[in-house]
Amino acid sequence: MTRRPFLRAVAAAALSVSFAQPALAQAPAFPTKPLKFVVPFPAGSATDNVARIVAQAMGEQLGQPIAVENKPGANGILGAEQVKSAPADGYTLLVTTNTTQAANLSLYRKLPYDPVKDFTPIGKIGVTGFILMVRPDFPATTLREFIAWGKANPGKLNYGHGSAGSLVSGALLAQMAGIDAQGVAYKGIPPALTDLIGGSLQFAFADVGNAVAQMNGGKLRGLGVTTGRRAGRAPNVPTIAEAGVPGYEVEAWFGLMAPAQLPAGVQPRLTSALLAVLGRPEVREKIAGAGVDVDAQDSATLARTIDAEIRRWAKWVKDAGIQPE
Repeated sequence: MTRRPFLRAVAAAALSVSFAQPALAQAPAFPTKPLKFVVPFPAGSATDNVARIVAQAMGEQLGQPIAVENKPGANGILGAEQVKSAPADGYTLLVTTNTTQAANLSLYRKLPYDPVKDFTPIGKIGVTGFILMVRPDFPATTLREFIAWGKANPGKLNYGHGSAGSLVSGALLAQMAGIDAQGVAYKGIPPALTDLIGGSLQFAFADVGNAVAQMNGGKLRGLGVTTGRRAGRAPNVPTIAEAGVPGYEVEAWFGLMAPAQLPAGVQPRLTSALLAVLGRPEVREKIAGAGVDVDAQDSATLARTIDAEIRRWAKWVKDAGIQPE
């Protein structure tokens, strides 16, 4: 190339760069409009409570409001499917649990989504357990008495469940304690507790936040918590393992997910905002008040957690003797 054409080429390239740079500089930073959290469980559930706390704090952090939409049904499948099918722009997110992202793979023969391939992990929020709840007039005040009553009255124990955690908690207890208990499916734990209080059920496993609210109100009594240690908000309720079923343990977690294939920079922005608000003492206190222990994880760590949790819940489902639907 001679000197003159070469200089013309350099000038043209410089001109194209000069036009491109303002365009890049003018690209708006994410987010530029309100966001939405989809919760695959009903209002009043632990996931809903956590979502509303995080939505308020993250909205302030991001400078845009975040609306919360409840989409309960089919063990969280309806809400997860809605977010999977949403535009992959970071404005529609899923506040969910191990139910949709791990356990459902073992509870259903076929899912309309892949919990790994169809989602981008944003971050883990926290963990909780479940408390075995009965009415105050139930003829058992301890877990041992409850098990003894169940063995003496086969076919008379029905429990409500509205998530994988509450389902597996009940089925695993029945399997390990040797009692006959039939599960009844609900869209979430709150409606199951309503029927338990009304007398349609004999027991239910409620997340710690909902359980403590019912115990404090005198409407229900807690006999044991599913986690390996006692719950901070219910220190007088023994673990099920220490109360008579050695080796028993079930724990649930909460996380924030987005559709797969987000634009560059969106996932780091969301993860940074989530971790920032989970580090604020007032937010942690509110989440603890909902019966959830903050356990913040970034995107990559949550991805590894989900892989491990898929295997963990597969074992629990198998040990509980649950057949996939």
